[in-house]
Amino acid sequence: MSREFQGIVNFSVSFGDVFANLIVSFLCGLIIAFFYKTSYKGTGYTNSFVISLITLSLITTIVIMVIGNNLARAFGLVGAMSIIRFRTAVKDTLDIVFIFYSLAIGMATGVGLLSIAIAGTIFIGVVLLALSKFNSLPSTREEYLLQFYYTDDSNEVPYQKVIKKYCKSYKLINVKSLGSEEGLELSYYVQLRNKDKNNEFLRDLKNIVGIEHINLFFDEEHF
Repeated sequence: MSREFQGIVNFSVSFGDVFANLIVSFLCGLIIAFFYKTSYKGTGYTNSFVISLITLSLITTIVIMVIGNNLARAFGLVGAMSIIRFRTAVKDTLDIVFIFYSLAIGMATGVGLLSIAIAGTIFIGVVLLALSKFNSLPSTREEYLLQFYYTDDSNEVPYQKVIKKYCKSYKLINVKSLGSEEGLELSYYVQLRNKDKNNEFLRDLKNIVGIEHINLFFDEEHF
């Protein structure tokens, strides 16, 4: 009994195991990033998120190796992580899928199950890619990201009439205070009725009192 307890407390891995786990985790992270760039069709694509997927796999691998089978380390790490507050909102459900994807692969490499990590990376990635190609996943390719400042303090919101006129659907995704200035920064996902009327849409918004700094984004490009 004492030997088993001692084995739990004194868990350790060799340098070769650590190096192999990190290398496999990094390679799997690169593959995950490739599948994300290939399958993602939304308006919120950023290179920073792609880099985060790679580093998340590596960090998870290190965390799992640090914990090992030591319960004291596990509880200590949970306490340390509870101090951190994550304030970045994930706006696309597919991003959440890839976060868990990267976490799972990092866990597999952390415990040394390299074959499972490699097979899981390829299999899940191919499934996500196939689903996106066959449009089995919700596609937001035709959606635009509309951002503008609204500084009018009236109770009416005249810009909604313009949005309804030019958009088949729209969804408010973010409201941000301008700090010391009066007003808000509003962000919408919109689906235009007619893509050829982008300029008319923006012109009508600019004519509304209180609206400034209008941007219409699509695949990291804006008009």
